[in-house]
Amino acid sequence: MLFKNITILDENFAVKSGMYVAVEKERIAYIGSERPAGDYGREYEGRGRLLMPGFYNSHAHSPMSLMRGYGENLALQDWLNKKIFPFEDKLDGNAIYWGTMLSYAESLRFGIVSSSEMYYFMRDMARAIADSGIKANLSRAVVNFDDSDVWQLPSVKEMKEAFAEYDGAAGGRIKMDVSIHAEYTSNELAVSALAGYAKETGARVHVHVSETKLEHEECKQRRGGKTPVQYFNALGLFDMPTTAAHCVWIEGEDFDILREKGVTVAANPASNLKLASGVCNIPRLLNNNINVAIGTDSTASNNSLNFIEEMKLFAIAPKARFADPEVISPTETLKAATVNGARGQGRDDSGLLKEGYRADLIVLDISGPHMHPVHDLKNNLVYSASGSDVLLTMVDGRVLYENGEYTTIDVEKTIFEAEKATQKILAKL
Repeated sequence: MLFKNITILDENFAVKSGMYVAVEKERIAYIGSERPAGDYGREYEGRGRLLMPGFYNSHAHSPMSLMRGYGENLALQDWLNKKIFPFEDKLDGNAIYWGTMLSYAESLRFGIVSSSEMYYFMRDMARAIADSGIKANLSRAVVNFDDSDVWQLPSVKEMKEAFAEYDGAAGGRIKMDVSIHAEYTSNELAVSALAGYAKETGARVHVHVSETKLEHEECKQRRGGKTPVQYFNALGLFDMPTTAAHCVWIEGEDFDILREKGVTVAANPASNLKLASGVCNIPRLLNNNINVAIGTDSTASNNSLNFIEEMKLFAIAPKARFADPEVISPTETLKAATVNGARGQGRDDSGLLKEGYRADLIVLDISGPHMHPVHDLKNNLVYSASGSDVLLTMVDGRVLYENGEYTTIDVEKTIFEAEKATQKILAKL
């Protein structure tokens, strides 16, 4: 495919107009101001359009789309215990598959090319990833409260089976990660065991960290003054590349540990604001050279996968928290949404518009009135653009969404089946 006469966000996040970008198989073959030699198949006219890297959703629970709007106006612990956990107890593989497909239809609509998933029913989620054509880092969240043999836990058995079957599956689009749900839902035995398993398999780690003040302070009470970051670090969990979701209440030497261990922090601004969990200290993370990416969390707590909306909140919420309009630039925000997320997922040949990189690309309409005048296009992308501006989403050189049409997902059937599965569960509650 050849994009011609198009504006791009290049590998240095500079805006360039009147460019040609050629895609051959799954990679970007050419970027330049002159038309390349050779035949690349379909030609895409790019006037009034922007080509940029797709978005990498660094923290997601995609099957929870079935709970969108179900538990509203509640603090996190009440939301979980009164609404979410009882609903999740009734989930089955069919519901998981269609809930995941619903999320991936929405993801592709809004330019998300890859998600870091933490959930269960790995087989059904992997099937949805394979069928949709999207990419995902998939992890089975492990919860453990007693001193029983960790390796006999059903969740750990499912995790190991999923690693054997799905790591590197779907042409490498699926990567299996190791996941401890959180400090407050596990014990030292489980954390140590999974840290060892991650080292043994070479897997990345995905974990919730300091999402709420209550979680953070109760951990310090339980763990002899250690914060969740200090606790996990002492048990070796951060010895492998890790994505720590939220990190709203981290403090003191937590920042040094995250930097020294190369941990990626997945900030989830919409979810944290909606659940009144707080605002992540992104400026301090960036100042400490910590890789910061963006996650949506689930659509049960967000309530959408509109990643452009997420970028805007990522950029403006810390300005309000710290009463400083200069913190977090549009360029820093765009990097967090793209290349930083790709790096956090271990996709080192992705997330940039660069020759030889994976063609995980999106096209945005920049011709609308809300995108003019253009004093700085990057400012407009972060503060003025809309999710509906996404016209095309491509993964590994394959167009999966374009102008309201999906090439891999029957969206009408997906909506019907997701609604049906939801009503079936509600009838049991």
